[in-house]
Amino acid sequence: MEAAAERATGAARADRPDDAWTVMQRFYEAEAAYVAAGGYGKADYGRVAAHLDPEVVLHQAPGLPFTGTGTWRGHAGMERFLARFSEVWESMEFLEQRHWGDAETVLVRNRVRFRARATGRDVETLILQMITVRDGRMLECRPFYWDPAAVTEACATR
Repeated sequence: MEAAAERATGAARADRPDDAWTVMQRFYEAEAAYVAAGGYGKADYGRVAAHLDPEVVLHQAPGLPFTGTGTWRGHAGMERFLARFSEVWESMEFLEQRHWGDAETVLVRNRVRFRARATGRDVETLILQMITVRDGRMLECRPFYWDPAAVTEACATR
C-alpha cells in the first residue's frame, strides 16, 4: 500500500531501469532538450529516439496547432511530430508531474508551461497521458489536454 501511495504522489523510486515511469522521465528530459535546441535540423533526435520502441504510436487530439493527422507512427513519425511540435513551441517546462502505474503502463498528470515560438506567449496547462512501455521504451502514448483552447490561443498570431 505504501508503494501505491508513493506512486500516486509522484514520489516513487523506480525499482527497474525499464519501469514505465523511469522510461518516461528519460523521454521527457530528452523531449524538452530537443524542443529547447530548436527541433528538427538543430537538435539531436537520437537522444529522443533512444526512448522509443520502433513501433511507437502517438495519438494526438485533433484541433491543436501541432497535431497534424493526429496519429504518428514509428521513429520517423515521431521525428515528424517533434519537428512540428518544435516549430510551434520554443520551450516546455514540466512544473509538476504525478504518475500512477506499473512496469508496462503509466498514467502521467503533467502540469506544463509552454512558450509559443510565433507569439512568445506562455500557456500553463494540464496534460494527462496514458502510456504503454515495452522493453524499456515507449510503445504507445495518448495525451489528453485539459484546455486545448488555451493551448491554441497561445499560438494564435491573429
